[in-house]
Amino acid sequence: MIRVTLPTHLRALAQVSGAIELEVAEPITQRAILDALEEVYPMLRGTIRDSLTQQRRPFIRFFACGEDLSHEPAEAVVPHEVVTGKEPFRIIGAMAGG
Repeated sequence: MIRVTLPTHLRALAQVSGAIELEVAEPITQRAILDALEEVYPMLRGTIRDSLTQQRRPFIRFFACGEDLSHEPAEAVVPHEVVTGKEPFRIIGAMAGG
């Protein structure tokens, strides 16, 4: 099982209160995690990535094991700790400003 954490506004939209556990087919990539997430929670489609291009939304970031995975290719395999469920795949709303 893969654990996914969402920012508060997306947890509210998905009507969940904590981390989400998902079954994800191997190879476990960012794309596979997001596909599984959107399949179980269709109300999240278009919020994390663009519905047409499948590109990550500008103010959304992906983290795992203390590393920013946001600029990694969508087909890159996530860290082993995420695959084994030891660490969550974190989806975070980025902040901007000055």
